[in-house]
Amino acid sequence: MSADELRTLLRAETVTHVPGVYDPVSAALAVRAGHKAVHLSGAAVSALMLGRPDLGFVHATQIADRATTLIPALGGVPLLADADTGYGTPLHAVWTALAYVRAGISGLHIEDQVSPKRCGHLAGKEVIDAGLAAAKIKALATEVPELAVIARTDAYGVNGLDDTIHRCRLFAEAGADAVFPEGVDDLGELATLHTALPGVPIVVNRSEAGGNRPVLLDSDLADVGVRLVLHPVAALLAALRAASLTYRAIADTGSAAGVDRLPWAAFTDLVGQDAALDLDARYIPGRLET
Repeated sequence: MSADELRTLLRAETVTHVPGVYDPVSAALAVRAGHKAVHLSGAAVSALMLGRPDLGFVHATQIADRATTLIPALGGVPLLADADTGYGTPLHAVWTALAYVRAGISGLHIEDQVSPKRCGHLAGKEVIDAGLAAAKIKALATEVPELAVIARTDAYGVNGLDDTIHRCRLFAEAGADAVFPEGVDDLGELATLHTALPGVPIVVNRSEAGGNRPVLLDSDLADVGVRLVLHPVAALLAALRAASLTYRAIADTGSAAGVDRLPWAAFTDLVGQDAALDLDARYIPGRLET
């Protein structure tokens, strides 16, 4: 998948909301809802594959493997994937990016925390030297232009807004397509960043891991340069809540009849059951002349 569509969204004058998807069915649901881009979270992959927190248990290989199952369900909608810290040096970051390209990913975001990282919303995190972080961005932009690169910095929670702006400037100069100032939620501070970096697209995070964040109007966000708003785990948390209620209902009453569920026919439609029952559709690639 080309990064062109993702870069087009970053160059737009409007805000695009990017929800997290984590399997082919959730990816299909996001596409049907009309989303123009989707996100694959490292936290989601770590939880669903390993039952572990977002503390460095998964690697680029697991993210890429999960992405390959999502791409067919997305029908060309670009996938933005979490690339953690790049999993090492600039060379490791390039290897990660190449694996992502092979998986069909359109863009990645890479952060400047010390590796192995702490979850971006936990106390005690550290950031690496700004020059080394910028070197990773430059390596990605130079060696893997097939991917849109979003440069995340966690400096705000460590050193404050001035260092965040400094790092974002370095990352933009190194070739990042957008900057991602984690923790900067105040509209005034976003405006300060936008003024310091005119023309540089900004990505913000609306993860529930960050607690209660201010809900800002899209028009206000667009005015201060925000182009993407990520919702990496909202759908996953909603699905787990629904599953929890269903399991409880079965345990308590012996039936899930009282729980709101997707109709079976909608489920089979999402997974293409009718097409799979057609032997030609099952065994002959689409658009193949026979």
